[in-house]
Amino acid sequence: MYQWKECTYNTPDRQVFFTIKKLTLPDHFFATFVGANGSGKTLMTRALEGELTLLNGTCPDRLSLSVISFEKQIRLMEQDFERRNSDDPRDETGYTPREMFETVSGDQEEIRRLCDILNFSYALNRSYHKLSSGEGRKVLIIEALLKKPDIVMLDSPFDGLDAMARKELQELLVAIFRAGTSVIVNTNRFEEISPASEYLGLIMSRDLARFGERDEVLNDSAVQQLTHYEKLPKICALPRVPQDCADPLDRSKPLIIMNDVTVAYGDHVILNRINWTVNPYEHWEITGPNGSGKSTLLSLVTGDNPQSYCNDITLFGIKRGSGESIWDIKKHIGYVSPSFHLDYRISSPVINVILSGYFDTIGLYEQPGDEKISLARQWLRILGLSASENASFRSLSFGQQRLLLIIRALVKQPPLLILDEPLQGLDGLSRELVRRFVEFLMQNGDTQILFVSHHEGDAPRGITKRLSFVDNGTRTFDVRIEDVAR
Repeated sequence: MYQWKECTYNTPDRQVFFTIKKLTLPDHFFATFVGANGSGKTLMTRALEGELTLLNGTCPDRLSLSVISFEKQIRLMEQDFERRNSDDPRDETGYTPREMFETVSGDQEEIRRLCDILNFSYALNRSYHKLSSGEGRKVLIIEALLKKPDIVMLDSPFDGLDAMARKELQELLVAIFRAGTSVIVNTNRFEEISPASEYLGLIMSRDLARFGERDEVLNDSAVQQLTHYEKLPKICALPRVPQDCADPLDRSKPLIIMNDVTVAYGDHVILNRINWTVNPYEHWEITGPNGSGKSTLLSLVTGDNPQSYCNDITLFGIKRGSGESIWDIKKHIGYVSPSFHLDYRISSPVINVILSGYFDTIGLYEQPGDEKISLARQWLRILGLSASENASFRSLSFGQQRLLLIIRALVKQPPLLILDEPLQGLDGLSRELVRRFVEFLMQNGDTQILFVSHHEGDAPRGITKRLSFVDNGTRTFDVRIEDVAR
């Protein structure tokens, strides 16, 4: 049996506390912890992992625990980047999943079994930096399970996974639990609570506020409050766009035209003869399984994929390869994605993250002026983060960081707003607030939306078209385009 009594934990900088007044778990268990953004779910993970200092109280000795988290994914990305930029030419490709797995375990049969369950065998020999966000999350899950710990703890494990992968992961966790390994899941989404989870905890204000049997806790009024949106403000107006940031683009022409576009890496075809036009006033949802080509399609739009030059692509009225710079494209786009979040590694003050959106930079390198500072503070008030204006971006919770990056993409109300899994990692209140922002923009501005999500129901009201990648059974994908009635 595991027991915590009157525990107070402290972060290494002694600035943040987390408390567990009472927590009792049997030797074998399946438990889920739910909390809003900034509530302390990641602190809970760090406390159980032994990364926080115990100031008082009693707790178990160091647990046999494997943790899967967003922070670990960031560290792996950084290690892969450093390896690929070393002086050793053998490291140019960085890490491959097979190499990572074999470092943990030499049991090839177990590696094969877990990869088959998570439908990951096809990517074993790919470079880690070429995997999608969802595929990267699968790497961490398989690596943790290969260590065969007493307890596996997953912090927001379903973020970035498509519907089938989420179902497969739920089934895998149940199988792990039934085979004798205890399971802990931290989540923002109540629908991700497994039916096999016997226990449920509510984390609020950096405290394990409620814990008990799942059904008993679900009936608690504080938990029910998290599933409703009555307290959300009605959005009547968004902060205006500074005159020097207004986009003069002619909005009467298509934003995107692609004719027979193909992208391939060696023999691996990602996009096969795609024809796609985004006409004025259209808002698109883009769907498809992990690895189907969604991120590659978006990279053609943002100008980040060099294969755009060998294809027939026109963006914002300019044909690719006609002498335009990448900034001629990016200046018309607001962009948020899991990979962009991973790349935003600077420790900048919170207000500077929003201000950087006016300059299309990661970090702030110009004097913004009083007008932009005033507008950025208006955005912070909408988010309820005014008190955190000068706090470090990296000190915020993952969900709070994602909200700030979404607002950073919105501040100029650009002609095209690309939201690639924008709600990943957000609790119910934050997801609804972001949807309301996006819906307001679609109804009251000239901004057009490309919205990518694996979760049905995440797309905001106002989407008019859908582009779907459909598996044709050969690990390549056909594209289906249809109208959406919302």
